[in-house]
Amino acid sequence: MGVSKVSQKQTQGDIEKAVKEQQEEKQEQKSPSGFRIFWREILKDKLALVSLIFFVLITVVVFGASEILDKAEVTRVDPFNIYQPPSDEFLLGTDQGGRDIFGQLMIGTRNSLAIGFLVTLLSGIIGVVFGVVSGYFGGHIDNALMRVVDFFMVLPFIMLVIVFVAIVPKYSIWTFSLIMTAFLWMGIARLIRSKALQEKELDYAQASRTLGSSHTKIIFKQVLPNITSLIVVTMTLNLAANIGIESGLSFLGFGFPKDTPSLGTLLSYTTNPITLEERWWIWLPAAVLILLLMLSVRNVGEALKRAADARQRRA
Repeated sequence: MGVSKVSQKQTQGDIEKAVKEQQEEKQEQKSPSGFRIFWREILKDKLALVSLIFFVLITVVVFGASEILDKAEVTRVDPFNIYQPPSDEFLLGTDQGGRDIFGQLMIGTRNSLAIGFLVTLLSGIIGVVFGVVSGYFGGHIDNALMRVVDFFMVLPFIMLVIVFVAIVPKYSIWTFSLIMTAFLWMGIARLIRSKALQEKELDYAQASRTLGSSHTKIIFKQVLPNITSLIVVTMTLNLAANIGIESGLSFLGFGFPKDTPSLGTLLSYTTNPITLEERWWIWLPAAVLILLLMLSVRNVGEALKRAADARQRRA
């Protein structure tokens, strides 16, 4: 009797031990999370790591400095300090109005980054909604939504921005972001639609529909989580493009007004040949910063893309 109880306890202990070992083995075999894969890719790619640190550092510095700096003081005309070269008083010199270039660079970078973030976020939300709904439901809904996308894609972007700039007498970061968003969401919509078309035909989505799961549940619990990597990668790469688009529009005079600092308005000083050749401190810091910001975001986006591909191969 005692021996049988002892053997029963040993058997139960062996079973529990075996179950525990199986759980530990499954935990080890479990594929790492998307964040871990991304971080591993970043650590492998030193250029992407440096780019990420640089971008985060610049973002923190310019947003922090913009809270300290007085915009009215930075944009105030000072006829006694026109075209001053870099010095202890003016770190990056002054422009033709005697305005401090360093202060304009801080506020201008903040404005350009804010536009880039807002346009990327807003266009991403609109594009994902259009793309997922169109791809998942298909049929007449897909045809109707894609005709809307096609209509916006054939519109002349630059010409319409010029029209809106002329119509809106005074606009802010939000207004300018909305104008840009109205014409920059179609690309991500088409990309997400094509992915949603593939996802809805996979076994897990078919099984959920067979079991009677609602469309909302399938979209939010199954389809969207499986295309999150694509969304993040696309929006990261779009951020670099949107910063460049804002800078280009402001350079051409169709972005922020001249009295509102941005990287593009600082770069527009190069239209003066004398400034371009002799007063490098006015435009060169903005040009270098635009280039470095776009390259850093691009490098991080490429690392994200490789991480997403690695995660998809593991799935």
